[in-house]
Amino acid sequence: MGRTDTRTEKVRLAMAVPVSDVHPVLRRATASPAALDLLTQAHLGLTEAAALDAPHERYATAHLAALRTAAAVLAARGRPEDTPRRRRRIRSVWEVLPEIAPELSEWSALFAAGAERRARAEAGISTAAGPREADDLVRAVSMFLRLVERMLLLRPALDGAAPLIPAPSAD
Repeated sequence: MGRTDTRTEKVRLAMAVPVSDVHPVLRRATASPAALDLLTQAHLGLTEAAALDAPHERYATAHLAALRTAAAVLAARGRPEDTPRRRRRIRSVWEVLPEIAPELSEWSALFAAGAERRARAEAGISTAAGPREADDLVRAVSMFLRLVERMLLLRPALDGAAPLIPAPSAD
């Protein structure tokens, strides 16, 4: 009887712990911890972008979330460049991404086209992006992020559930 009471007490205590304090176990994830961290940062950036009022700030923050998402793909799938000449040249993530993940070439082209606008927006130029451009980019980055999560097997392809990447606690 004492053993059953102990188990019941453990279950009761475990259920009393707030969900945010429980460390989730990623069972299907094939991504490295670095990739998961980048995806978490991308989610946070996208959430921040959606809440910003100034369109140029929303655009720059959303584009940064796209960069972090692409960096997660490189962290998960990346491989060293094979020639010394290629290693010496610094290349944009948008140049490297199609080589590592050809299925993301169109996304890479889309975000590469917005890099100059992001630079102007980050410099504080309020005319760099209007409300429509910022909103369109937030939506595109959201789709890109979900696609990358699915590609890296972080959640089933057809569910509407939240990502399996743990959100940082507010503590």
